[in-house]
Amino acid sequence: MSVDNISSLGTPGLDELVPSRYAQQVGDIEVLVISDGVLPIPAPVMATNADSAALSTWLHDMFLPPDVLDWPLNVVVVRSGEQTILVDAGLGVEFPDFPRTGQTVHRLEAAGIDPASVTDVVLTHMHMDHVGGLLSEGLKARLRPDLQIHVAAREAEFWEAPDFSKTAMPEPVPDTLRRVASQFLGEYRGYLRPFETEHEVAPGVLISRTGGHTPGHSIVRVESRGEKLTFAGDAVFQVGFDNPEWQNGFEHDPEEAARVRVRLLQELAGTGESLVATHLPFPSVCHVAAAGDVFRCVPAVWDY
Repeated sequence: MSVDNISSLGTPGLDELVPSRYAQQVGDIEVLVISDGVLPIPAPVMATNADSAALSTWLHDMFLPPDVLDWPLNVVVVRSGEQTILVDAGLGVEFPDFPRTGQTVHRLEAAGIDPASVTDVVLTHMHMDHVGGLLSEGLKARLRPDLQIHVAAREAEFWEAPDFSKTAMPEPVPDTLRRVASQFLGEYRGYLRPFETEHEVAPGVLISRTGGHTPGHSIVRVESRGEKLTFAGDAVFQVGFDNPEWQNGFEHDPEEAARVRVRLLQELAGTGESLVATHLPFPSVCHVAAAGDVFRCVPAVWDY
């Protein structure tokens, strides 16, 4: 999975017209960003507290459609020492209304990664586009019996009786989120390794709870030999650089989510470390620059 040999990984016949995985070395730790595909979402969900004219202007300036967006969906594989860690699992294949996503398992195989080699799964949170891949038909039987799934204890507790009172999701998303989270807990409860505030999953791989997006939403910090990368999950969206105070309809505590977003972007602008996030355009590897009270996303130069 290393940058040096990524071009040789995969199986004949699995070539694609556009890249779907991207390797990034962080010191001695290997990071592979995988595209699970794209999800269509109504554009207003991106900024539920924004003036409609301001949102329309932002979408126009970003060359994005005004009504329905293709929302990127990225997951990450981290290899540190003897551990292979899957960070989130994508949507899965049980959703026929979303035929352009649910590709994680296929793309793991194309990258030469057998699901049985995954020692740990880290969940930033338990929305369906982060846990659904683990519910894909036939996958559970291929996972190792000693697999450990790391998730914030507050997250698992929340989904026992979730509160959607502050969200602004289109129907029937809330009911689907409840159903998928319940199914996930039913099938994987014995694999869960809950943590309170933070937990070192492997040398140089730290998961930290931020809250906001969901009560147990977490980010993953990777650090080795002075190099750093943060996988921010759903703490940062594309619109959040220019308008960090705009609230996303999928946020269960939108005001806290905005505070989390601003603090994280300020920190990343100060450190200069790499950022990857679930819903930034693939491969999403970028740096954050401060621009007054807002921020700029500076895409990293692709490493060939």
